[in-house]
Amino acid sequence: MEAEGLDWLLVPLHRLVSWGAAAAMVFGGVVPYIPQYRDIRRTQNADGFSTHVCLVLLVANILRILFWFGRRFESPLLWQSIVMTLTMLLMLKLCTEVRVANELNLKRRSFAAGDSRDEEPKAPPRRSYLDLDPHHFWHWSSFGDYVQCVLAFTGVAGCVTYLSIDSALFVETLGFLAVLTEAMLGVPQLYRNYCQRSTEGMSLKMVLMWTSGDTFKTAYFLLNGAPLQFSVCGLLQVLVDLAILGQAYAFACRPQKPAPHPAHPASAKAL
Repeated sequence: MEAEGLDWLLVPLHRLVSWGAAAAMVFGGVVPYIPQYRDIRRTQNADGFSTHVCLVLLVANILRILFWFGRRFESPLLWQSIVMTLTMLLMLKLCTEVRVANELNLKRRSFAAGDSRDEEPKAPPRRSYLDLDPHHFWHWSSFGDYVQCVLAFTGVAGCVTYLSIDSALFVETLGFLAVLTEAMLGVPQLYRNYCQRSTEGMSLKMVLMWTSGDTFKTAYFLLNGAPLQFSVCGLLQVLVDLAILGQAYAFACRPQKPAPHPAHPASAKAL
């Protein structure tokens, strides 16, 4: 009788906790990018944030959405992929606008310093994904180029998935590729920090949120019996997050020369 009397409290509480966990899964992944987005807008400098992070997340989440059609998993994970895809497009839009504006400002300053009055400063050469230049891949001049590239990738991957959806091997491989790509999320930032021997411009708050979010996400996968690929992905992401935090500590413990930013004296940070 006493246990039955508590049901009116425990059942709604259990539902509330479940809804809270689902909401955290859907929107928690984008929270780390909020401080990075604000820092880039405030400093008008996107140098410290690797846009290849956006590339990794776009590919991973598009593949995960396609994986859902072959093997249905929990709806919050599907919605998480949709929300993250939109968020990465917003990050790309801001980074592209800031980078192109800074390149133009640098040209104008060089023009003014040269005291050249006969010619107007020329805008930087336009780079498009249709140029098929590997040196400028994912470093284009217009946000529209990124959108077209994402749509082209989605269309090709969607057609292949539609034609192979009945193959269990293909579906499992698709899921593995999706989570493996996502597990490599922090690798572009890790590599950028290594090349620059600095974490200047990278938002430490973003990486701390990455780590806490990936830890929560991995626990969610394990407790809710998500496909094995998801748990493996989560564990790899936590390891990469810890490696980036190790870089931040190591580079902070030794003196380093600040990298010059001719177009903008203030340095930004990065998620």
